[in-house]
Amino acid sequence: MNASELQRIATAMVAKGKGLLAADESSGTIKKRFDGIKLESTEESRRTYRELLFTAAPATKAISGVILYDETIRQKTKDGTPFPQYLSQNGIIPGIKVDAGAKPMAACPGETITEGLDGLRERLAEYHALGARFAKWRAVIDIAAGIPSWAAINANAQALARYAALCQEAGIVPIVEPEVLMDGAHSLERCEEVTSLVLSTVFHELFVARVLLEGIVLKPNMVISGKKAPDRAPPQTVAEATLRTLKRHVPPAVPGIAFLSGGQSSAEATLHLGLMNKMGPLPWALTFSYGRALQDDALKAWLGAVGNFAAGQKAFAKRARLNGLASTGGYAAEMETQAA
Repeated sequence: MNASELQRIATAMVAKGKGLLAADESSGTIKKRFDGIKLESTEESRRTYRELLFTAAPATKAISGVILYDETIRQKTKDGTPFPQYLSQNGIIPGIKVDAGAKPMAACPGETITEGLDGLRERLAEYHALGARFAKWRAVIDIAAGIPSWAAINANAQALARYAALCQEAGIVPIVEPEVLMDGAHSLERCEEVTSLVLSTVFHELFVARVLLEGIVLKPNMVISGKKAPDRAPPQTVAEATLRTLKRHVPPAVPGIAFLSGGQSSAEATLHLGLMNKMGPLPWALTFSYGRALQDDALKAWLGAVGNFAAGQKAFAKRARLNGLASTGGYAAEMETQAA
């Protein structure tokens, strides 16, 4: 493990004005996205869509890295350049999703444990050879009656720590992603309580596992009301609660925090990020690692049609630019209606 190289990569992932594109949707998930635009999900349609995102030139100014899926890291641009090589040549760090998904957790009804530790050392070596320099592992914590349990929180935190240690051993920066879901009708206060417990447990386990904090990027949820909450907290309250929670539980040794969007609308996720970055100074960089919140506009503009390829790229570039501005506190809501 080269500590200085891990730290260099982690710092580059959260460089000022830049964030991460999460393009690591599983085959099942991207099929659902394509179903929404009435497009058949084939290996070629998935490859074309990822190429649309990766080659949208203006977007590279705001994208520091891309999280790839196992299929995608092995695919190429239409001119034959492997995606990881193309990204690297354009100043974007290739990354890879390495978990095997959240599965039902024994003896914990309604809760999940993320699997994928078996064989991870060997997979990381292969992904490093393919060009990946960071990885992602997502733990999922749900809020409902009687959950989350301590058993689920603790088991997922331990798995995240074991994954992170293996990544650093392989010369790969781990994105540590403990996601408290915003599904349900819980209040912002309940989300803050659960997020606090999850983050404190995760960082305890990272310490026990001897993970170098300077060589990770944290990918947490924002502290936000559940989607079905009758009285959802306003954006400023979300920003304040999220920062309060992070300052209490995330050591300043961590180079950066790249939020997941977690079901927020594109504009909502950008607004919350922008508000937080106006409330500095902060001990870490605060940026984005969005999937749907970066891609939805592009997908709707493209619709799988060859003639809409440029329109899809333009929509993606605008969304990336707005999030890049939000990561420096330079975003304003009225920018949503301005031309790209």
